[in-house]
Amino acid sequence: MIVNDIISAISIALNAEFNPEVEEARYEVTAEEIKQGLQEPCFFIKCINRAHEQFLSRRYHQGSQFVIQYFPESSTGYEAECNDVADRLTWCLEYITCVGDTRPIRGTGMHAEVNDGVLSFFVNYDGFVLKPYSEVVMETLESAVGTE
Repeated sequence: MIVNDIISAISIALNAEFNPEVEEARYEVTAEEIKQGLQEPCFFIKCINRAHEQFLSRRYHQGSQFVIQYFPESSTGYEAECNDVADRLTWCLEYITCVGDTRPIRGTGMHAEVNDGVLSFFVNYDGFVLKPYSEVVMETLESAVGTE
């Protein structure tokens, strides 16, 4: 579970839900911070917390918490718009599939907050990974055994 792969999968899910088959995307989706020229409505994806814990042998549990911030189009009636987007995010981010994977990852711990006219939607993607096995091969060993 590579964080950049999960961010790409979230971006694909957002585009499928909010920009389906549109020539010019209405909602911009980005993982990079925008300093100037923010075009609302848009989404910003960021990994805010990562955990890594070893289980048996080469098996590790990795957990990543993401925040998807939504900057609404309207500046006055944003509460209803943010509530609608939060409901849609709940369903479109429940299961995501990373590029190259065949099984989806389930989002857990979803919750949303609206602060200063911006929706912050939190979701966790957890799973197990196997550490690549690297076998150290010894070279030849010679021994001389004798009795004296």
